[in-house]
Amino acid sequence: MKRIALAVLAALILAPAISQAAVTVKGSDTLVILSQRWAEDYMKQNPGKKVQVTGGGSGTGFAALVNGTTDVANASRKIKADEVDKVRQRYSVLPVETSVAKDGVALYVNEANAVGQLTVDQLRAIYTGDVTNWKQVGGADAPIVIYSRENSSGTYVFFKENVLKGDDYAPSAQTLPGTAAVVNAVSKEKNGIGYGGAAYAKGVKELKVIGKDGQGYAPSAENVKSGKYPLARDLYVYTRGKPSGEAKDFIEYCLSPNGQALVVKVGYFPIK
Repeated sequence: MKRIALAVLAALILAPAISQAAVTVKGSDTLVILSQRWAEDYMKQNPGKKVQVTGGGSGTGFAALVNGTTDVANASRKIKADEVDKVRQRYSVLPVETSVAKDGVALYVNEANAVGQLTVDQLRAIYTGDVTNWKQVGGADAPIVIYSRENSSGTYVFFKENVLKGDDYAPSAQTLPGTAAVVNAVSKEKNGIGYGGAAYAKGVKELKVIGKDGQGYAPSAENVKSGKYPLARDLYVYTRGKPSGEAKDFIEYCLSPNGQALVVKVGYFPIK
């Protein structure tokens, strides 16, 4: 009886340690669907290992990296200088960036929308509020309904830097908590427009974006790889210092042939 009691006590003591052994991955909403697929396959290939994935946006991932509540931060933008400083000051190491996939930030419109392509300048004019009617960019005489991501999103930051050139979003822009919500809203609003990762474009139309050569390009693997699609980007994971232990094993899996094959299946583009 005494042995059973001691065994139960030992199990209770070890339980927190066992749960802490899981690799935690947190951040980018763009990356969360891919990371969940990675985690499922990684755990299937490595019985006994555990990976916990949550979203919340790139900013949330970086905050978790700073406060020590995640091993890996997913990000659809590069880390900011002040975020680097916070990690360095708290842990005396620098965050290390690893590119794990490529993406083309897609522009979603309703399938009934006649507009097929826009320039980056036209997108900027729409999202800053200078253009408010689809007829101004070759579409129907109808007001443009703008959907955006929340400011903790790396895609929000990428879009603001690369499309809005640092300007503010129009006050009329409706902020939604995730890319899936943006896609859902555009699919139901015939005059809507939204943006997000290429993997989410289901039930909506992707606009072509006109490149430097004056041609319109879709966010396809070929156009992202060649750089012809103007809104191509890398997707990243960050760790405190060089990846080590279970986190290192998981990241190496993400970059493996199996991991990169899942990138394609989900709808993004391989890094290699």
